[in-house]
Amino acid sequence: MRLWIPAIIVAVAAANIIRLQTMPELDALAKAFWSLLSALGAVPFLLIWWLFLSRLRWRARLVGAVVAVICVVGLGSLVRVDGSLGTGWPIIVWSWTARKTGDVPGSTPASAASAGAALEGEIDYPGYLGAARSGAVEGIGLERDWGAHPPQQLWRHPVGLGWSGFAVSAGLAITQEQRGPNEMVICYALESGLALWGHTNEVRFSDAMGGDGPRATPTIADSRVYALGATGILDCLAADTGRTIWTHDILKENSIPIMPFGKTASPLRVDDLVVVTGGAVTRCTLLAYRCADGAVAWQTGGDQASFTSPSIATLGGQRQILSVNAANVCGYDPKDGRELWHYAWGSDKWPKCAQPIALDGDRILLSASFQNPTTLLRVTRAADGEFSVGEIWKNQNLKAAYNNIVTRNGCAFGLDDGILVCLDLATGERKWKDGRYGKGQVLLADDLLLIQTEPGPVTLVEASPAGFHEIASIPALHAKTWNTPALAGQYLLIRNDQEAACYKLPQRKAGAVSLKP
Repeated sequence: MRLWIPAIIVAVAAANIIRLQTMPELDALAKAFWSLLSALGAVPFLLIWWLFLSRLRWRARLVGAVVAVICVVGLGSLVRVDGSLGTGWPIIVWSWTARKTGDVPGSTPASAASAGAALEGEIDYPGYLGAARSGAVEGIGLERDWGAHPPQQLWRHPVGLGWSGFAVSAGLAITQEQRGPNEMVICYALESGLALWGHTNEVRFSDAMGGDGPRATPTIADSRVYALGATGILDCLAADTGRTIWTHDILKENSIPIMPFGKTASPLRVDDLVVVTGGAVTRCTLLAYRCADGAVAWQTGGDQASFTSPSIATLGGQRQILSVNAANVCGYDPKDGRELWHYAWGSDKWPKCAQPIALDGDRILLSASFQNPTTLLRVTRAADGEFSVGEIWKNQNLKAAYNNIVTRNGCAFGLDDGILVCLDLATGERKWKDGRYGKGQVLLADDLLLIQTEPGPVTLVEASPAGFHEIASIPALHAKTWNTPALAGQYLLIRNDQEAACYKLPQRKAGAVSLKP
C-alpha cells in the first residue's frame, strides 16, 4: 500500500502546524487560520494516494472513498459550528444543541410614559470606549482592596444576542440586542436595570464564526441615541422614549455590500453630524448625516471600511476625523469629509478592529493582527497646510487583534494574544508581558487597568511599567465575553451575548459620584 506516502503527508502537515504554532511573530488568529488550512490541505493529497497510489484493488479504493464520504457527511450531521473562540478556533457542538435565539422572556420594556428617568444625571459614558473613544476614565479613585470593599452588584438579567456595549447618560444605559428575529436598541435604568423602552428593526445578522446580532455600541449626545445595526440600519432615537427621529439603511441606500462580519463600527457624533463607516467597496469609506434631520452631508474615502470606529483627534493643529480603513489610515476634515492625509497600513485581506490612539506630539498608535505591525506614526503639517506622515517605529510586540489598547505615562497596555503587555511608547520595546485574560477588553481607570476577560471575570491590574501586578478579581460573567465594558463614574456595566450586569465599584475618596433621583 506504500504507507510511507500518507505518513509523509501527515508528517509534513503536522510539522508545518508545529512550526506555525511556535512562530512568535504570528498572532493566535493567524496561527489558527494557517494551521486549519494546513490540516485541510493534507486531505486532497491523502485522497490522491488512496485512489491512485495505494495499490489496492479498485473496488477497495472506491469502497473506502465512499465510506470516508459517508463518515464526513455523518459527522457533519452530528455536529455543527457554534461560533468561535477568541483564538479563532471554532466551537463544535452537537447538532441537536439548541441554537441561541436571543429571546428574553418576561422582559418587555416599560411603556414610554414610564420611561421618565431624569435626564439630569451627573455622570456618563456616552458611547464606545467613552467620550474620547480612548478607553480611559479619570478621577474615579477606585478602591484597590476588593476583599475588604467588594463591588456591589446592583442588578443582573438575561439579554439578547450581540457584542454591543453600553452607552450611559443621565441615568440611562443603552445597548443593542438581537431578540429572535428583531434587532433592538434597549434602554435600561442604570441603577435598577429596569427596561424602559425598546426600538425594533425586523432584521437579523448571522455569522457562523462571530455569532448573531448587532456589534456596534450606541452613541448618546444631546438627548438623542445614534445606533448602527449589524446590517447597516442607522437610527436616530429620542433618548427618553426611544421615539424614532430619523433612520437610514446606509448600505442599501448606497448599494454597498456588507462586510463579512457585519457592521461593527459605532457612530461618531461630531459637531452637527453623525459619521459612520461604509462597507466592502472602495468608496463611501465614511458617510456623514445631519443630526437634525438625517440629511446626507457628505461621503468620502476610496478604501473599504474596517471594523474600527471613527474618532476625533487634533493632529498638526487641525481637528480631524481619524479612521482606520481596510488598507490605510486617514485623517478627514469633519466639515466636508476632505481627505487630509493617508498612510498605507497592512493588507485589506485581514480585519483591523483595534481603535487607533491619538497621542501628544501628533502621534498615532496603531495595532491589529494577522501580521499587520503595531506602528507609531507622527503626523506633521507644513507651512503650506499640507500633511505628511512618518513612522517612528513598528514591530510585533503587541498584536491587539480586536482588543483595544490604553495608554498612560508613556506606556501602552493591551492584550497580546490574550496576555497583558506593557510597551514603551517611545521605543516600542516590551517592558513586561504577563497575565492570561483571553480576547477580553481593557479600560484605564486612573492608574488601574480594569480588564473584562474573555471567560467572564473582571480583573483589576496596576497600570505600571515596573511589572505585572494583579490586584483583585470578581466572577462577573460566566461565558465568552467580547463586549467592551462601560465605566460611568463608579458604575461598571458589563455584558455578553447572554446576560448583563451592573456593579457599583468601591471608591477610595469620599463623596462618591452618584446619580440624581
